Amino acid sequence: MTLAREIMTPSPQCIGEHQTLVEAARLLATLDVGVLPICGDDGKLKGMLTDRDIVVKAIAEGRDPGTTTADDLAEGKPVYVDADDDVDEAMSLMKQHQVRRLPVIEDHRLVGIISQADIALTASPKQTGRTVEQISE
Repeated sequence: MTLAREIMTPSPQCIGEHQTLVEAARLLATLDVGVLPICGDDGKLKGMLTDRDIVVKAIAEGRDPGTTTADDLAEGKPVYVDADDDVDEAMSLMKQHQVRRLPVIEDHRLVGIISQADIALTASPKQTGRTVEQISE
């Protein structure tokens, strides 16, 4: 059994829930990533923010990225996996919710992220193919 903590990318950078989309876009560019976890003042995961969210849910709708916050785009309860869960659980959640990146939580705190690439490096080619196919449907 392979645990989520064994394949995750550790210590992801968060965007604070009160930080603006301009700040988020700059952080995305600096880190050269397409997604940031949104962390609350309490350090807990509030959601995920993608570069696409900024464009489609904010700019295309005429929102001001200088005043719109990351929390303004956080929707519903975030999907995540526990650090001690089996990788199969992570793949199942990624397929079920059609997400390419899955936050990893330990003691109610964000400790990592599992991406499709992490799955590809761990799972069999057949499992990886099925997972990617179902996420992309």
